[in-house]
Amino acid sequence: MSRWGTPVIDFHCHFPGAEPTQDRLDAEYEHVCGPAKLERLRRNAGAYHERVRRARTLPPTRPETRTAEEVAAAWRHEADEVGLTRVVFMSGGGNDRLAQVVAAHPGRFVGFANHQPCAPGAAAELRRSATELGLSGYKVIAPWVSVPLADRALWPVWEVCEEYGLPVMLHFGPVNGGGGLGHAPNMDPLALHDVAKAFPGVDFVVAHFGCGYPGELLRLGWANANVHVDSSSNHEWTRWMPYELTLKDLFRRFHETFGPERILFGTDSCDFPWGYIRQYADEQIRILDELNLSPGDRELILAGNAVRLLGLDLPEISTTRQEAA
Repeated sequence: MSRWGTPVIDFHCHFPGAEPTQDRLDAEYEHVCGPAKLERLRRNAGAYHERVRRARTLPPTRPETRTAEEVAAAWRHEADEVGLTRVVFMSGGGNDRLAQVVAAHPGRFVGFANHQPCAPGAAAELRRSATELGLSGYKVIAPWVSVPLADRALWPVWEVCEEYGLPVMLHFGPVNGGGGLGHAPNMDPLALHDVAKAFPGVDFVVAHFGCGYPGELLRLGWANANVHVDSSSNHEWTRWMPYELTLKDLFRRFHETFGPERILFGTDSCDFPWGYIRQYADEQIRILDELNLSPGDRELILAGNAVRLLGLDLPEISTTRQEAA
């Protein structure tokens, strides 16, 4: 049992060595501003990141020098210590690398493929990830996709998700925190609208309560019953909204509109020495308690929905509201 007295699956973590965020910043802006100004951008972004870290009382990150096997063992220790039923990694330094990590800890880790849907051979790589590597879903950073998500050029990727029952996690909104990417195509979750309509059998999960676009995500979910939401991240973005918005407000509103069947718990934990960011998990579970949700609703959010979307064989965890109530 977990430290919170109930089964918990964290549906949104990253194995260290995730998306090359700094490389992405370089690729996007070096040709615009030149190398000298790009270095200034890096310093500005780093200073803001440090400010957020201090506000969240997290220790500074450090370069990871351990092998993937050693880091996996450290992550396994973290998961065991807090009693997580499963940890779902959205990325991990490439599909092959993450698949090896998951294969070494099959009873505790789940992995998602993470590559650009507009890259040559993206559909074939996703099929390989599902059939040969044993990965269980697909993660997309939508603002990094250079064509509209509904472009027919991406249809083969969504068709693979449909064929193999792969849930799709999408990040919309700003990328990399303050100083990062604040404007790009596919920034708004409504960019997914026509894809979700065309593939109603695919479960799409929008990360971080919409990350700056909660209203748009609510409308997307109103129009598409196959759109879900996860609760992960530090929710720094709420401070930049033009109205008061708390994490408790988000849980309440999405519970009222999406229902408990379409909310998945996550923290966005990744690097060491942070390890598993328990304060994020503690805060979310405290809020669920304060909202006085039924035991069944609470179980769906914390584990049951993840079991259903991933097709896990965990009969002790209910995956329907009727069974849990």
